[in-house]
Amino acid sequence: MTRPLRVGIVGAGPAGIYAADLLTKDETLSACGTSVSIDILDKMPSPYGLVRYGVAPDHPRIKQIQGALHKILDKSQITFYGNVEYGVDLKLEDLHRHYDAVVFATGSDRDRPLDVPGVDLPGSHGASEFVFWYDSHPDVSPSWHVQGTSVAVIGAGNVAVDVARILAKDADDLLQTDITDNVYEGLRAKQVTDVHVFARRGIAQCKATPMELRELDKQPGVEVVVYPEDFDLDEGSLQACDDSNQVKTNVKVLQDWALRDERGEAKRLHLHFLHSPVEILGEDRVTGLRTERTELTGDGSVKGTGEFIDHEVQAVYRAIGYLGSPLAGLPFDESRGVVPNEAGRVLDLDDQPIEGVYATGWIKRGPVGLIGHTKGDALETVTNLVADRESLTPAPEPEPESFRDLLRERGVEYTTWEGWQRIEAREEELGAERGRKRLKMLTRDELTGAALQS
Repeated sequence: MTRPLRVGIVGAGPAGIYAADLLTKDETLSACGTSVSIDILDKMPSPYGLVRYGVAPDHPRIKQIQGALHKILDKSQITFYGNVEYGVDLKLEDLHRHYDAVVFATGSDRDRPLDVPGVDLPGSHGASEFVFWYDSHPDVSPSWHVQGTSVAVIGAGNVAVDVARILAKDADDLLQTDITDNVYEGLRAKQVTDVHVFARRGIAQCKATPMELRELDKQPGVEVVVYPEDFDLDEGSLQACDDSNQVKTNVKVLQDWALRDERGEAKRLHLHFLHSPVEILGEDRVTGLRTERTELTGDGSVKGTGEFIDHEVQAVYRAIGYLGSPLAGLPFDESRGVVPNEAGRVLDLDDQPIEGVYATGWIKRGPVGLIGHTKGDALETVTNLVADRESLTPAPEPEPESFRDLLRERGVEYTTWEGWQRIEAREEELGAERGRKRLKMLTRDELTGAALQS
């Protein structure tokens, strides 16, 4: 192939961007004199995926990863197309027409379901709904009323910890972040005094990272409460402490919190372990949560004890994991929320690789691991894509202008990398007007308007 290898990547979050970066650096391609031309497509007008719309606004250290992603997207071999939705604006056959290979990096954007009675009651929320709201996702309602004085969060991972922290935090403490006015007003109006976090397993099985866990205890006016009766370490838990510094650190942090004297703060954030949710209570809306006490079985797993406890809460936030969404024209594993694949090669219904179609990130392996883990994941996918290059059917219309013509013919109001830089500049201007580093724009019209201005 004398022309550049044309690759389309669907999804401009870390997984897709890291895959693009690795393709530009691939030594196998360099050795044979093959260059690459990469288009990254995203349904949002902006890049960065959950780094922009899934990380709590009071985590600027994590959000700093945007700087590294910016440098990658600034490469000459990479072109960004925002506001382009796969399955709506484009089909798989369109991508095959313009690219030699397609990599899906669409992530996980749905809440894993919780199969208990009462889950559909008003006041029962999936964590993603709340996270997208406080991160000002343009496709969710700008309105959110945080109900009640006592609320429950189900889950023990980083998302659960983020949600609990935002529910407990004073809205004024977020005024130096990029939150929009509607989010500030919604959080300022809340009356929450007690946030209860429920984990089905024990302290050694807590999935939150030590950094996220410690953040809970750094909020003015908020006291973290841990219950000694919830502590248990079986043989599997002790082994986990020996095998993982993260587990050992989490256990030490939680034990220290359980043993200290109460400070008497106005707000409390309660961490409950060995509590499995069995029913969300209420008739017209949430009035409580029923949990079953669990006990460790020796290997870090748990079983029910038959002891049930009712907790009076007025809202429940379910943070038990995310799932990917089905992709038009591709098989989908609904139970795992992923595209079936073998080491990144997408498989058909007969478990055979679909030529020229790959996956990386959470849509490939499920929502496990931190942002940094997507680098190794992308390396596996890219390595296999490069290995397959000689057998790929060449795209009939590989010219970049041909793809742009297709978008124009279909009336797609796409944004570009230069347009995203205009969005950034405008958000920084809005922030400067308030004495802040940045203030997010809220709607698609605002975002695309800033991107498309001449």
